[in-house]
Amino acid sequence: MSTVELTADNFDQTVTDNEFVLIDFWASWCGPCRQFAPVFEKASEKHGDIAFTKVDTEAEQQLAAAFNIRSIPTLAVIRDKTLIYSQPGALPEAALEDLIRQAREVDMDEVRKAAAAQEAEQA
Repeated sequence: MSTVELTADNFDQTVTDNEFVLIDFWASWCGPCRQFAPVFEKASEKHGDIAFTKVDTEAEQQLAAAFNIRSIPTLAVIRDKTLIYSQPGALPEAALEDLIRQAREVDMDEVRKAAAAQEAEQA
């Protein structure tokens, strides 16, 4: 599956339609972003069940702000409409594959329980 340009217009639909979304926040002037792009693209070809998306932080400043992006590239993982990972830095291929493996292994029932407990605490 090739990567999809994620925008404010298609964000909700993309997250709703896909159980697992990987987001690469990048900009055309960013050297590390350009170095990471082929690694991200290659992973997208291996994992057809994951929506690989890219956010151009220059064009989509509101979306970047919503994710509190301060450094690029930043990689974010959304599973079941829940952000489970967001970290700046270009990853080598092996590290990206390991991140995908770990994200697949996350028990989303536990994540939802923890989120509900935290919300109850704050209420």
